[in-house]
Amino acid sequence: MNKSIILLIIAIVFIAIVGYFIFSGESVEVYVDGENVSTHSVVSPLKGVDTNELNVEICEYTLETMDTSEGDYNTLKNGIREICAAHGLNNVNVKIDSTLGENKIPILFHVEGTSMDPTLRDGQVVLIEKTKDIHVNNIVVADSDEYGRIIKRVAEIDDGYVHLVSDNKSVTHEIINGTPYETKGINTWVDIRDIYGVAVEY
Repeated sequence: MNKSIILLIIAIVFIAIVGYFIFSGESVEVYVDGENVSTHSVVSPLKGVDTNELNVEICEYTLETMDTSEGDYNTLKNGIREICAAHGLNNVNVKIDSTLGENKIPILFHVEGTSMDPTLRDGQVVLIEKTKDIHVNNIVVADSDEYGRIIKRVAEIDDGYVHLVSDNKSVTHEIINGTPYETKGINTWVDIRDIYGVAVEY
């Protein structure tokens, strides 16, 4: 075989190998357990990316996503891709894994109060899957303009709004400083966009 052809083949193979490490193979894996986030990034050293800084940004963004009612795992993936692009990494393969499985975001929610007795107790920890795919009778976490962040049962879904109620149906009466007060469970409507997710373990 001609010496120049051999050199040409070697050059092509070398360029292909270098091209592979430069232009492909980047990936980010995110694991969520409901409270904590861990990230592993695979990036070619030729890209000159500080993977520690990248991983910290991805972890912080994931925690922010978990703490808001907006978005789902697709939103999280797209946000991670944008972070990677800001570091000069395009077409990164993003994998979201969790205690609930792939492409699911778990959130641990701590119950406060007795309005969901006897189903949920004060101080109990409930595992929520971040999703808007909810159904009547599900227990969900939501943001309420009137009550703040609450965990309640879905009684009705109507045209993008969700009717939430307490499981505890008891009504108590007491007099404080001469004024009568009635205490009963929550009965309210929220926008479905304000739903964090549905309880999957409690």
